Amino acid sequence: MSESTFIHNAQVKSSYCPKSAPLASSLALAISTGFVINVNAQEVNLDSLVVEESQIAADDNPYAEPGVPYKAKKLSDSKRSRDIADTPATMTVLTKQSIDDSGKTELKDILSAQPGITLGTGEGGNSFGDRYIIRGYEARSDVFTDGLREPGLISRDTFALEQVEISKGPSSTFAGRGSTGGAVNSVTKKASLEDDFVNLSVGAGTDDYQRYSIDTNKVVSDDLALRANLLYAEKDVPDREPAGEKRIGLLLSTVYQASDDLKLTADYYHYESDDTPDAGTYLVDGEPNTEQGYPGIEDLDFQRSQADTLTITIDKQINDNVRLENKSRYGVTSNEYITTSKRSNGEDRTFAGWQDNKYLGNQTNLIIDQELAGQRHTIITGVELAQEKVLGATTGYAQNFAGGYDIDFTSNTATKLDAVTDYKLNTVSAYLMDTITLNQDWEVFGGLRYDYFQYDLSIAETEGRNGTNPASSYEFEDGFLNGHLGVVYSPWENGNIYANWSTSSNINGGEADSAGNCGYGGICTDADGNYQDAKPEQSRNIELGTKWNLFNEKLLLTAALFQITKDDVIEGDNDSYSTGGNMNTGKNRVEGLEVGLSGNLTDKLSGQFGFAWMDSETLESYDQDNVGKPKANFAEKSANLQLRYQLLPKFALGGNVTYSSEIYGGQPDAAASEDIRLSGYTVYDLFASYQFNEQLELRGNIQNLTDKDYYTALYRGGSIVYIGDARTANLTLNYKF
Repeated sequence: MSESTFIHNAQVKSSYCPKSAPLASSLALAISTGFVINVNAQEVNLDSLVVEESQIAADDNPYAEPGVPYKAKKLSDSKRSRDIADTPATMTVLTKQSIDDSGKTELKDILSAQPGITLGTGEGGNSFGDRYIIRGYEARSDVFTDGLREPGLISRDTFALEQVEISKGPSSTFAGRGSTGGAVNSVTKKASLEDDFVNLSVGAGTDDYQRYSIDTNKVVSDDLALRANLLYAEKDVPDREPAGEKRIGLLLSTVYQASDDLKLTADYYHYESDDTPDAGTYLVDGEPNTEQGYPGIEDLDFQRSQADTLTITIDKQINDNVRLENKSRYGVTSNEYITTSKRSNGEDRTFAGWQDNKYLGNQTNLIIDQELAGQRHTIITGVELAQEKVLGATTGYAQNFAGGYDIDFTSNTATKLDAVTDYKLNTVSAYLMDTITLNQDWEVFGGLRYDYFQYDLSIAETEGRNGTNPASSYEFEDGFLNGHLGVVYSPWENGNIYANWSTSSNINGGEADSAGNCGYGGICTDADGNYQDAKPEQSRNIELGTKWNLFNEKLLLTAALFQITKDDVIEGDNDSYSTGGNMNTGKNRVEGLEVGLSGNLTDKLSGQFGFAWMDSETLESYDQDNVGKPKANFAEKSANLQLRYQLLPKFALGGNVTYSSEIYGGQPDAAASEDIRLSGYTVYDLFASYQFNEQLELRGNIQNLTDKDYYTALYRGGSIVYIGDARTANLTLNYKF
């Protein structure tokens, strides 16, 4: 196994120059000019070139593998004490370089291209926003930033990110409630005490694409530094105007090295999105209506979200073997929308809602790394406190019952309604985990976590599909214990095999945006109106895998067989827009194989590859007709391949291939509706970059090279089908000084 070290107070050079992208027409001119200028340039060794060109990203990110643009060495979460190659679990890490090369700037686009991940739509019972499904399980609330849960269902951009970490399989020991299929953690850029820099990025492209960003770091003194990232971007949805997107972002970060063993960091994040939404198309006789243009109501539809988050971290090195870490976060988000789709009969169907989310959390970790009885132990124990509030959450389709707005469809005007729901969830968690190095060949991982929660939901009187819904309130408290156990056997210098068992739990009503809509993850009651006796849903994962760190740790190969079983599933009833449900009557299973590759294949070729083959089955249900059916929003096969080839010392080119098999519509954790389906697809992207000198770089991207018509997500009834973006081209000029 590769040697793992206990890292503390890491200070790394921070001089990253963002990679960006060229317009197709200008790209040819820029590249040909570069060839003429450098036709007699002396050939250099790419090992040194890769280090020189990507060192900015690698040094800026303490978790990266030095000199390897597509390979991360560690996860940012201090609870993950070993390198990725020595951790017994499936993990996909997208580095800053791979994200930039892909040309994708929306987190949902990046994640949906990864194997084992699909997208879900906004619906009448849950909010519109970024909704991820990992290994067939809902993950819209399993989104974290720098190790702390992120409040609200909003749009997310990559301008402030260092890397994106995707853990697969149940992991409540690390993440708390949820995380049945996995979790997503975004790692933000941090202020550095190493040097000053300013990185400017300007992009332009088809469909009125424009994007401007600044990343600047200032060393104020030997122990104080500031960093700022700013973003402004807008574009039309390709071939779907007037649908479009606008983004404004700000990340302020500061670090204060109070002493050799005490470091304080603070980050403030602000983000706004203002979109004219595109609800896509709809199914006609089981197939997408390929002739449907923009289905929205132009003067009415909108989707706006905003996030403001403050995070403070205290890092104290008590001695050579003990470190104390404390993180505190206060965040508020808002999400409001009116978006219109069409039914198969051509009638408009308008969804409306708004939510204000608040999150207050604190996480304390004590990390002890020392030898005990001749064996290395890395013991991590901690406590986490969190309060999540959702005020004014209202959703529904506005023509029929309570939405977030009173809409006059004659004048296409809307008035925001008062709050209907008031949701609060308090959680206290404690955990203990240990990683034991028994000898050179064997390591054992184990951990336990207990979460205690208090749930409080109030719903005002509303007009529903079947008449007036009286005011109601729901209060209960409960707790659950989860654990993980793994073993890594490394008889070979560069490889290992491992086995892992892990669990997770979901609570009744855990999806805050769904409130009283049981079928979408909201609070559920039985036929007698009882909800307190519902047990938490329980999931367990068994995984057998192997990892190989090859070519002087420049290439990581992984493969794993896994089986996730979710039991005591709380199922919705025939009316998903009510609290009526079936308590702990369901059971389902997902099993499969996932393989991955990341790093340098040769001196000039870097790559990242992932493939997932999965099979799902409903094992138990209140409705026997569901038994044996696959899960909804689930692709049995999916793959992604991204390659970057350094053709010349200053010129690189590459591409990306994304594949997904067909998916079926349906509710979360429900059997698929096999007559509502989307066909599989394969999409190709291209990129190229030219480094004029140390300061100036030009890069271009063409997305969806063949202009493929494809569809990425669908509503359970087929009235919403998200359309994949048509072909686009853009170029970006990056300047560093």
